[in-house]
Amino acid sequence: MENKTFAHQFILIGLSTNPYIQPLLFIILLLMYIVTVLGNSLIIIIVRLVTQLQTPMYFFLSNLSLIDLCFSTTIVPKLLINTLSKDKSISFLGCAAQMYFHLALGGTECIILAIMAYDRYIAICKPLLYYTIMNMRLCVILSAITWIFNFLNSIFYAFITFQLPYCRSNHVNHYFCEMPPLLRLSCKDTLWNEIAVYISGAVVGFCAFMLTLLSYVQIISTISKMHSTKGRKKAFSTCTSHLCVVSLYYGTIVFMYLRPRGSYSVKRDRIVSILYTVVTPMVNPIIYSIRNNEVKVTLKKILQQRKNTRL
Repeated sequence: MENKTFAHQFILIGLSTNPYIQPLLFIILLLMYIVTVLGNSLIIIIVRLVTQLQTPMYFFLSNLSLIDLCFSTTIVPKLLINTLSKDKSISFLGCAAQMYFHLALGGTECIILAIMAYDRYIAICKPLLYYTIMNMRLCVILSAITWIFNFLNSIFYAFITFQLPYCRSNHVNHYFCEMPPLLRLSCKDTLWNEIAVYISGAVVGFCAFMLTLLSYVQIISTISKMHSTKGRKKAFSTCTSHLCVVSLYYGTIVFMYLRPRGSYSVKRDRIVSILYTVVTPMVNPIIYSIRNNEVKVTLKKILQQRKNTRL
């Protein structure tokens, strides 16, 4: 068995093997996916169509919505099919593609979140220089570099993962092709693969997290010196929303990828993965936009215009 590789397909175990709860899981996941698609699509469309929202903050917000939409679509549709289907297989290339886009989009989201924190730092700490520093040309360049870098970087990690011999089993004890469960199927020592993940985490995740942290240290310092209570509350409200999403996203990523080799738990890993593959893409539009007065006003105007047009 040591020389045998299951190269044709993998079998995804899924969220649960209990046939009685699978229909309920399907309904819950489908509703969450619909909310994710509608919420993120709405943000992208509104930012694109409404001139008042074509600012650096909303430009990066639309980037985040696009990432979340693609991120969820990479995983959830296949999960929905496997939840009700008896055939839970995924092709070797399909598994590789799923892991590649998962890594690429995950890394892109880390950096976009950091850029959004930096954008808030400039807006709150250096408001007079905001449109000089955060001009749209710089925003487009930062966004393009982030997308290109992460999609190129993820080719290497997908390649070294799927070059391994998978001879123990082709049953992935997870609901999608993620690196840690796949590494456990290999009969080869995966230490170097895990070292590569740590290096990637240090370069991408840690640097993005430190930029976010430093931005918020400066933001909190500036807010604490504000004399206006109303302005202080508004700024803190914006920071709290962003920090909630950042904490949830980074916390789950660090727990999943940057931990000792012997600390894996199948059930715990599934719960943690659900948070950043299904829950976070769904709640991001709610946290960032539905609570935002500018977006609410814009939505009301659009709905009112459509109502008047019909009349």
